[in-house]
Amino acid sequence: MIDRQLLNKISDKLKKHHLSVATAESCTGGFLAHMLTNISGSSEYFDRGVVSYSNQAKIDLLGVLEKTLQEYGAVSEQTAKTMAIGIKERSNVDIGISTTGIAGPTGGTKEKPVGLVYIGIANSKNVNVKKFIFSGDRLQNKESTCNAALEMLLENL
Repeated sequence: MIDRQLLNKISDKLKKHHLSVATAESCTGGFLAHMLTNISGSSEYFDRGVVSYSNQAKIDLLGVLEKTLQEYGAVSEQTAKTMAIGIKERSNVDIGISTTGIAGPTGGTKEKPVGLVYIGIANSKNVNVKKFIFSGDRLQNKESTCNAALEMLLENL
């Protein structure tokens, strides 16, 4: 379940500081953008959300290099970082947020298990990427990823 108080805190801070945000989502499939826009007045800070589910979408829409995907994979710190920077730059916003991971129940490997997620946040000063391993079913992993991304966003405001 998404914490409504968390969403309200984020909304208030984004409005107070006149900051704009855009999302680049893979494993969350637009869920993060959906949650950020569930607050009335979100048009003051939310610019856009890109669902870049395929590798080609990551390349075309966010500037992820094919070499990065081949070397590290779509679910990696490097890809999450490039996705966050790519959405920030292409949207001309203050903050870019990315999610990439393996929601499950299939798709996991020993090296990259189901529930592995990387979340990136890019602002004018730096890019922060965190790794998570969630242990729920597909929907729970998507919700956990969304909550973690919102927490990271609040920390970065």
